[in-house]
Amino acid sequence: MPGTSLRLFGGAITAIAPNNLLDASEIRQIPDTQEVLLFPDSSISIIVEILQRVEPDDNQDAVKYHFDSLAHDNDALSSEVVSVNLILNDRGDATPSVTTLTGIQRVPKFNRLIPDEVRVLMALYRVVEKGIDLVVSFNIPVKSEDGGAVRGEKLQQAQEQFDLFARSLRIEDFNVFA
Repeated sequence: MPGTSLRLFGGAITAIAPNNLLDASEIRQIPDTQEVLLFPDSSISIIVEILQRVEPDDNQDAVKYHFDSLAHDNDALSSEVVSVNLILNDRGDATPSVTTLTGIQRVPKFNRLIPDEVRVLMALYRVVEKGIDLVVSFNIPVKSEDGGAVRGEKLQQAQEQFDLFARSLRIEDFNVFA
């Protein structure tokens, strides 16, 4: 699984990611608080978003809040949290430990009758002193009418890429959260 150190938000945040990702800002307008990356050979997308810190102090509750917010924004017909885990940062840098979530959302797409089933892999880094939640989402369609579904080995690879991205993410410059 080849990867490269990806520079996000002008290099303020780095993570190891596949080296063939497409920058969605070259295709469409992306807010300054987001980085959106697309896999060239599937419908998988990665969104890295700088958000105001949400009210739940508990990290598990906070990542579920962000997952529910994403489901609402996607007009999901249903959503389900499958698992939530804490991965401690033992590298010795100032990047917060990460809380990860795996979930499923059933999302209507482009006025189709049957909704897509999307596996959402989410990582939450809480930058308490700046009042920020840094949220990473891998959106992986696992059932789709348009043939863009990811299954089997490709699904396993996407999970491994998420795990590597989440574990390797490093906040290099906390001033990005000014």
